[in-house]
Amino acid sequence: MAERIAVYPGTFDPMTKGHFDLIVRSARLYDTLIVAVAATSTKSGAMFSCEDRIAMMREDIEAANLVNVEVRPLDRLLVDFCREAGAKVVIRGVRVYSDFEYEFQMALTNRRMAPEIETLFMMPSESLAYVTASTVREIARYGGDTAPFVTPAVGRYLGRKAKWK
Repeated sequence: MAERIAVYPGTFDPMTKGHFDLIVRSARLYDTLIVAVAATSTKSGAMFSCEDRIAMMREDIEAANLVNVEVRPLDRLLVDFCREAGAKVVIRGVRVYSDFEYEFQMALTNRRMAPEIETLFMMPSESLAYVTASTVREIARYGGDTAPFVTPAVGRYLGRKAKWK
């Protein structure tokens, strides 16, 4: 039987506990989960470089002993990335209806370009559904406690970032 490979793409600036929840749960479903970190972000208020985002994720993934999870930069079309990796599934997180509207449009676009690749929508655990990376960035910028919302490695990076101000 062929290896089951899925890709979970995103900006992850920074990774939240909601993102990590989806990584852990997706890793149980697939032989290999590739977390594809967007090389550049078009979102306003970007906080971390791609290299930092990858380093944080790798640290938390290693600490959780998720041996079937890889973290790679995403620097091309998602469907091309998936084809090159041999992935047939894209994992997308949805928290609220507005997330679904955007993700649905992207899934249909990707399906048009690559009908062999399916999109799987997953919801984070209920206790994490309200957490967003933009909210975490805002809390961090004003010196608030981000610990309830982010993983240990991300918390350390955010702490260092606060000292750079």
